[in-house]
Amino acid sequence: MSFELLGRVATFALPVVYLVGILAAIDAIMRTRTAQGATAWALALVLIPFVSLPLYFIFGRIKFEEYVEALRNLDAELQTKVEEARGSSLMDVVVPIDDEPDPRTRGELRAFQVLATAPMTNGNSARLLVNGEATFNAIFAAIDAAQQYVLAQFYIIHDDKVGRRFKECLIAAARRGVAVHLLYDDVGSSSLPSRYLGELGAAGVEVSRFRGSRSWLGRFRLNFRNHRKIVVVDGKDGFTGGLNVGDEYIGFDSRIGGYRDTHLALTGPAVLGLQYSFIRDWYYSRKEVPPRLCWAPEQAAANQRALVLASGPEDNLERCGLLFTHAIESAESRVWIATPYFVPDGRVLGALQLAAFRGVDVRVLMPRKSDNFLFTVVPYAYLPDLTRAGVKVFIYEKCFMHQKVMLVDDDYGAVGTANLDNRSFRLNFEVTCLVSDPGFCREVEAMLLADFEHTTQLTEEDLTKQSFGFRLMTQVTRLLSPIL
Repeated sequence: MSFELLGRVATFALPVVYLVGILAAIDAIMRTRTAQGATAWALALVLIPFVSLPLYFIFGRIKFEEYVEALRNLDAELQTKVEEARGSSLMDVVVPIDDEPDPRTRGELRAFQVLATAPMTNGNSARLLVNGEATFNAIFAAIDAAQQYVLAQFYIIHDDKVGRRFKECLIAAARRGVAVHLLYDDVGSSSLPSRYLGELGAAGVEVSRFRGSRSWLGRFRLNFRNHRKIVVVDGKDGFTGGLNVGDEYIGFDSRIGGYRDTHLALTGPAVLGLQYSFIRDWYYSRKEVPPRLCWAPEQAAANQRALVLASGPEDNLERCGLLFTHAIESAESRVWIATPYFVPDGRVLGALQLAAFRGVDVRVLMPRKSDNFLFTVVPYAYLPDLTRAGVKVFIYEKCFMHQKVMLVDDDYGAVGTANLDNRSFRLNFEVTCLVSDPGFCREVEAMLLADFEHTTQLTEEDLTKQSFGFRLMTQVTRLLSPIL
């Protein structure tokens, strides 16, 4: 191609690209939920459209319209089933918030109730599963005992020792007549071989992948990842938390050592919240509802209060971020948060600072080692804002801490899949189980106190004594926070 022809093409293409960039900037202003994100995208799309347009197409969308449209009819159908159960035995276990004598507690519970996927209920039993061995033993035992159905969903599934054991459990259940449904994320499990999936399908396991978009062009949009980890057995036993299916959770990873993670075993009516979340994701992927589902709740002897919040980019409100903000604002004595990825937005950062100003013992626990280089820097990025307010920042030294846990006073303990970052608050499909029970909170406290034994507390001086390049990188991570 001659230089003259190239010049003509450039003369035509440049105005077109800049025009598309301006149109995309308008789209970003109209759609982006935060002023900072809208400003960043708009400036980049107008000034450097050749670079920013592809990035905006891949990462810029924050509202998952396809999911909303696909589930419009399903939600009415599922709501009918929930209402049928609620009209019978579910009403017996729903927490009567209006009867709560303390106005403050009544307001706290009402806000949690509004955010939740299903009502807060009594009659639950929540048990911490610390690290991989306890988690996989419990999940595999529950699948082996399944009589009617198994619903399993993970962001990442590896074809390794743990992954093959998981596969064998699902196949064994299917062969004895149990209806088994497996959902995996297309991005997180992109390396899962077809042979693995073929063996499951040949044994009668219904397998489906969750894609951010079903359109050809939409496949390049990587924003919408289903980060949920859910297992439901017969509508009675449920599991959720930070663990994916892989050997790294029970052994040694050559890059970052072992993994320190937490999962939750749940029985009782709150399991229906996990089931409800799974069915919505399954319906989006397969346009069908698994048959033979049980919606009648069974109460557990522990009689703990619990609810499930399934959040995602289909929400009209950012319910995940609101849950964390409300929990922090309700604290009177302590807020302990463990998260592998800490990139708080303004409201969460402000809530943490204000809690510390009130005299609340606010602690944020993050790992020193990470599977993402940028997140080895992130603990320092927000260090001045936190420590100047009295928030204590601890770095876990033993290995890669991947748990997502929150403890508020002796009132609330939360375990789930959501990190304290923009991606979990606005882009990922996440699930969190909130348990309101003093006994459960004592379990969480004991677990976190054991974790603190392997930490180093950071001070602002730990940042100032770093090199200029390191301190520059901390500021870069803050600039990148909308897409981290």
